[in-house]
Amino acid sequence: MTTPNLEAPETALSDHDVNEAIEAIPVNHVDVIETVIGSLDSNDSAMVSQTEGRYLWKFQYGSAEVFVQLSGVTEEDTLTVWSVVLQLPAKNEAELMKKLLTMNWQDTLEARFAILENQVVVVASRSVADMEAGEISRSITIVATTADNNDDILQAEFGL
Repeated sequence: MTTPNLEAPETALSDHDVNEAIEAIPVNHVDVIETVIGSLDSNDSAMVSQTEGRYLWKFQYGSAEVFVQLSGVTEEDTLTVWSVVLQLPAKNEAELMKKLLTMNWQDTLEARFAILENQVVVVASRSVADMEAGEISRSITIVATTADNNDDILQAEFGL
């Protein structure tokens, strides 16, 4: 009587094959955003609003109030993260603008300072096409951290 060969056939996947398989799994942007906000929210203040497939979250990170907007759940939609750091008008606005432009070059990574409705904000915005969970986390974290690190300083120096 012969013993059957019980050894598994050689089917080891390469690292490249594993990475391609992982990348093929669709990212649930809403779940990722809520997980990131849950980890950053400093006082359990997170709120979400959903209307017509659009989502808007608001949470507190240190002294910064951070907003996260997902315009929808298709590949054509956009993730935008922002936080107000200073109300305008401000003292010495020319010097403020020079400082913000310098900080945009040196300190903000993928985010940037901008003006929105008479407010200086930190903002990051990107299409969600091919956006991975780590990129979502990075965008939210960079905006929250940049706003929290700079809002009090800018308000003290340039606030009216």
